[in-house]
Amino acid sequence: MNKKEVLEIRRQFTPDRCTITRICGCYVNHEKEKKTELRKAFLSLPEEEAFKYFDIFRHTLAGTIGKNLLNMDFPLDQEMPGGTQEFLLKLRDSKLTDELLLEEFYDKVIEDYEYAENYYIILIHAAYDVPGRALDGEEMFDASDTVYEYIMCSICPVNLTKAGLTYNAETNNIEDRIRDWLVEAPLNGFLFPAFDDRATDVHSILYYTKKAEEIQPEFIDSVLGSKIPLTAGDQKTSFQSIVSDTLGDNCDYETVRNIHDNICEMLEETKESPDPLELSKSDVKRLLLRSGVPEENLKSFDSQFEDIAGERETFLASNIVNTKTFQLQTPDIVVKVNPERSDLVEIKEIEGRKCLVVAIDEHLEVNGIEVR
Repeated sequence: MNKKEVLEIRRQFTPDRCTITRICGCYVNHEKEKKTELRKAFLSLPEEEAFKYFDIFRHTLAGTIGKNLLNMDFPLDQEMPGGTQEFLLKLRDSKLTDELLLEEFYDKVIEDYEYAENYYIILIHAAYDVPGRALDGEEMFDASDTVYEYIMCSICPVNLTKAGLTYNAETNNIEDRIRDWLVEAPLNGFLFPAFDDRATDVHSILYYTKKAEEIQPEFIDSVLGSKIPLTAGDQKTSFQSIVSDTLGDNCDYETVRNIHDNICEMLEETKESPDPLELSKSDVKRLLLRSGVPEENLKSFDSQFEDIAGERETFLASNIVNTKTFQLQTPDIVVKVNPERSDLVEIKEIEGRKCLVVAIDEHLEVNGIEVR
């Protein structure tokens, strides 16, 4: 799914666009015990309560594609009878009315979801009548020819509110605030099937993680059965290793700066695209050549790429470079530079020592104080 498709589903979580038919929930305490469960038609919820759920659902489809929102495919064995795909399809097709399926789903989550405190599992079923689009991109609600039926899960921590003082309007007094258990924004969740090319894709799932480096691999493997993706941090580390191993002794400042600048340029050129910029093995190879890496260094590139990246076929460009800063670091010094002015920094040999030379214009501040 790209950001436009995610936004299209996210827009349904409002009172006037709501397509949710049913909501189910299970509150789990820190001892992994089910304390209470919810099963209701969504439209039967009180208005204020529904608004709070809408906010949770919007959070489950928030963030950056490739960091917080991960597109994952089912391995072939999970699409066979008895696989996780079949189970999720049964759950969706039941419209969340099969109590045995719901209990089995909750049990799977409780067994493999790693969280030491209380949490609330929310599961919804929805049926979105996908409107057609005119040539100018406008939606045509009377030209729909497909229904996107899906389930979405949100896993929210439940924490005790902080102690404090509050104003009681009834008694006109400042009093001790009553502490209660608050359902917070989701930490993880998923949308199944994926909404790909504005249609149902039963071969894929969209996974949400609030913290990009905490993706709950056991939950993904056992409950969803999908291939565990590289996190944004792992992608960056893998790419850096590929560059270091490929360049070897030719890994100099100019070449690394060129690589950074070229990726930033590619991201700028594709910023209007709804799809994130992905770099395949051949794309990375062309990037290195364009950045000044000698061809002789690329003789073993293919094998080095496969050894480090493994089954990962592409890297998201936004995950392997920081477009907001260009950083140089020694054991004792960290220098951060505007990426557009990385040309101001050079490495020179002065009196027999390698030095980092930063060109200074008329203005220089030290600890916020302008100096001459």
